[in-house]
Parts: sequence; C-alpha cells; structure tokens
Amino acid sequence: MAGFKIQELRSIEAPNTNPTQIRTKVGEMIQNSDNVRAKVESLDAESGEYRLVLQGTLHKQDLKL
Repeated sequence: MAGFKIQELRSIEAPNTNPTQIRTKVGEMIQNSDNVRAKVESLDAESGEYRLVLQGTLHKQDLKL
C-alpha cells in the first residue's frame, strides 16, 4: 500500500467527496499511524447521524510532504 500523504487529509472534507474516497483515505491514515483512538461523540438512533472523532500519530518515516 502507498504511504499516506498528509496533504490528502483536508481532501476528505471537500463537499463532493464520496464515502468510498473517505473510507480509503481514512483507512490509509489509520494504517500509517503509530497509534490511533476513536471516540463516538454522538449517535442519533432515529436519524442514523453520528459524530466520530479519530486521534492518532502518523509514522514519521512514512510522512510524504
């Protein structure tokens, strides 16, 4: 798998980003992290809306600037 490019992180916020692109980039970011944690901030069972926060540290040797 190609290394995660830190410049790609903001691209997942673009309004036209589809779920497949988000899943791919977030997956690459997680796999190229030394540690990662996830926290569910909110979940609405009626609407299905959720807010998830990821926090981690990327491998320094894998960062491609």
